[in-house]
Amino acid sequence: MLLVVDVGNTQTHVGLFSEKDLVASWRFATERDKTGDELAVVLDGLLRLDGYSRDMVTGFALASGVPRLVTEYSVMSADKFGVEALVVGPGIKTGMPILTSDPRTVGPDLIVQAVAAEELYGAPCIVVGFGTATTYSAVSAAGEYLGHAIAPGIEISMEALATRAARLMKIELVDPGTVIGKNTTQSMQAGAIYGFAGQVDGIVARMRAEMGAEAVTVATGGLSALIFEHAKSLDKIDRLLTLRGLEIIYRRNYP
Repeated sequence: MLLVVDVGNTQTHVGLFSEKDLVASWRFATERDKTGDELAVVLDGLLRLDGYSRDMVTGFALASGVPRLVTEYSVMSADKFGVEALVVGPGIKTGMPILTSDPRTVGPDLIVQAVAAEELYGAPCIVVGFGTATTYSAVSAAGEYLGHAIAPGIEISMEALATRAARLMKIELVDPGTVIGKNTTQSMQAGAIYGFAGQVDGIVARMRAEMGAEAVTVATGGLSALIFEHAKSLDKIDRLLTLRGLEIIYRRNYP
């Protein structure tokens, strides 16, 4: 079985594959100072939670936006699981040409998501990732990674607003059901949900115009479901897109 780990700045998403089928997935908070031993305890516990064990793991794939944890996961994979980790980065076969000015600086999660979107939903495509940042990744009809746009994430933006504005506070991110809020909380929720939906529609429209194609759009990430129904430009939603992309890339390197 293949264990895949997507380490984000805020959350870590773990998936377990049997062949091409995702049989289990888990999320936990990313802690940058975790050691390999501590990470092994977490992964071992998650596997056992659903009736699996580390002995069943025969492959390990990693995409990490936190450089320090790459070494910890790699060493842990070899020492505790007995398998060499495939770490998405320069030199790894993805099957997708990267046409940015410096491909080495493109976040591994963006590449993994783009690979998955192209294989599962076709190209040209645009992946909209709702995470710590909101990212927009463009893939050409020929399956080339063209580049991306990066905007502040929804939660970070709302935290900044609550911190910098004396009369505003942290709120629960839910759909208020109206754009015209009747109280402060409802007004902030309206600005977050409908404001970010408008941002998505605006950036996707401009990307499609530059690409010269009606690229299919795929939303992913923890808050994707919150925005999906309000952004007219979003075609598909797949919260497991990064995990599926890691499985695809692992298969391309170990057919």
